Amino acid sequence: MTGTTETTGRAGTAPAGHRAPRLRAEDLTLSYDQRTVATGLGVDIPDHSFTVIIGPNACGKSTLLKALARMLKPRSGQVHLDGAAIASYRSREVARRLGLLPQSSTAPGGITVGDLVARGRYPHQRLLKQWSAEDETAVTEAMRQTGVLELADRPVDDLSGGQRQRVWLSMVLAQQTPILLLDEPTTYLDIAHQVEVLELCASLHERKGHTIVAVLHDLNQACRYATHLVVMRAGGEVAAEGDPATIMTAELVEDVFGLPCRIIDDPETGTPLMVPAARKRPFIAADTAVADRL
Repeated sequence: MTGTTETTGRAGTAPAGHRAPRLRAEDLTLSYDQRTVATGLGVDIPDHSFTVIIGPNACGKSTLLKALARMLKPRSGQVHLDGAAIASYRSREVARRLGLLPQSSTAPGGITVGDLVARGRYPHQRLLKQWSAEDETAVTEAMRQTGVLELADRPVDDLSGGQRQRVWLSMVLAQQTPILLLDEPTTYLDIAHQVEVLELCASLHERKGHTIVAVLHDLNQACRYATHLVVMRAGGEVAAEGDPATIMTAELVEDVFGLPCRIIDDPETGTPLMVPAARKRPFIAADTAVADRL
């Protein structure tokens, strides 16, 4: 199976008669040093969607996200933000339009949670307009949403990995951008906090109309929360994209991940649920000996 897609026309190009989305990539060649990760890669991020990018390790998921955030310059092709090449914007202007939670971040030594989250307000500062009541409200609300408000005076260095991840997410939320890019936002979190973070993202998408783009590893979480799914295969190619309920099939999973499975309805949400095929026990002589005694 080669994959399916719900888009029409060339990848990364809006179909005729449709307004182009705020964020899209067209004909990207992405590389690190001399290693090419993807060529001819195009993707449209639907406005006000919760888009999740999934795929096997080293397929280019995080590399694509970095290109969308202008953290990685394509060797060729363009990322477009609000109708213009993202490279044409000043850095502060990009930071007012989209926020990025990278896969790993390092906080300055000794900085408190409150001070780190407050750095998310940097794009809104001016030479003659420094800290304001609006900034204070944004920071407090971001910490409240992620459950770290009571940690505001704690040094970030003293926190667990899961707590630090929620603090970094708070900083991105305090930025108050209409587009959020999250690279593996559930890293270091136990299952309860993974669900908590994804529920928060879904709420931001549903209640406030944020466009969210997240890289996830868990296929079932991706299908449960995404309104738009981008499935990448090894080599940086988009194998399929669209509504998870439409594109997610056992054939696609085996094609992309090499994993035989069944797709059933999630009993809680009705979204696609991937169940790996059971491993067949190898035949061993002890099995015969036990059977002979029965």
